This record gives sequence, C-alpha cells and structure tokens, in this order.
Amino acid sequence: MTETPANSDRRPNGRPVPVPDEISAGFWAAAANHVLTLARCSNCGQTTLPPDITCPNCFSTDPRFTFEPVAGRGCIRTWTVVRRSFLQGFDLPFVLVDVELSDQPAVRIIGRLLDGPDAPLRLGAPVTVVFEDVASGVAVPAFQLEEAS
Repeated sequence: MTETPANSDRRPNGRPVPVPDEISAGFWAAAANHVLTLARCSNCGQTTLPPDITCPNCFSTDPRFTFEPVAGRGCIRTWTVVRRSFLQGFDLPFVLVDVELSDQPAVRIIGRLLDGPDAPLRLGAPVTVVFEDVASGVAVPAFQLEEAS
C-alpha cells in the first residue's frame, strides 16, 4: 500500500484513507465489502499480510498472490493505547491491538480496537474483525472484543 497523497480523498475529520496499489488492491477491494482476506502465495501456498513484492515465506519475487477470505477471529497478543497521534482524524485516546488470527496463527494483523481505551483488555482476549467505513467505498479492518460484539 502506498502513502496517502496530500490531495487524496479524506474524511471530513481529516482521517487519511488507504490508497491501494497493484499488489494490495485485492485486499482493499474485499475490505470495502467488509471481508477480511489474506494474500496466498501461488508458489508456496503460505499466507501473508500485507502482501509485498516478494513472498516472506519462500522469498519468491513473483508470488502471484491470490486473496482468500478468513474468519477474522483471533486473540490479542499485545496492545498499546495511543494518546498522541501524528495522523489527523483520530479521536484520542484509542487502542491498537496486535491480533493473532485463529485460522492462520502465523499471520498477525494490527488494527484499532473499537471498544476503546477503557475496555477490559487482557492477553489472549478473543476478538473479531469489524470494519470502519472511512470514505465512500473504503473500509479498514478493526477489531472488537467478542464479549462486546
């Protein structure tokens, strides 16, 4: 994924939106439909996120990634409470969680925890993916504690 250009689409609150590139377009197209996908390498069959120009598992420089839906359930490996943000458009404070996916334990994903900074967080707490619609046709994966969903 590329950095959001200064003149790109932003929400009225100034929050940046992802700008898909050729490699990540399949991921963001699925996310816009509220489907979490992982990139699967056509050479070794392993999954990864985010997709890159090489496969991090077999080091193929031509991974020909396909995007496959996953359940979007996992557990919290760690978290941080963000009290100052260098990006505009985020209500502070907010929580970022590092999630190990249940059906793909080798893949981790970082996202906002929508339950907020006062949520009863603990290591291993079960979470499920939800999506934040950040602009027209653009959604970003986030997480919610399963007890709160």
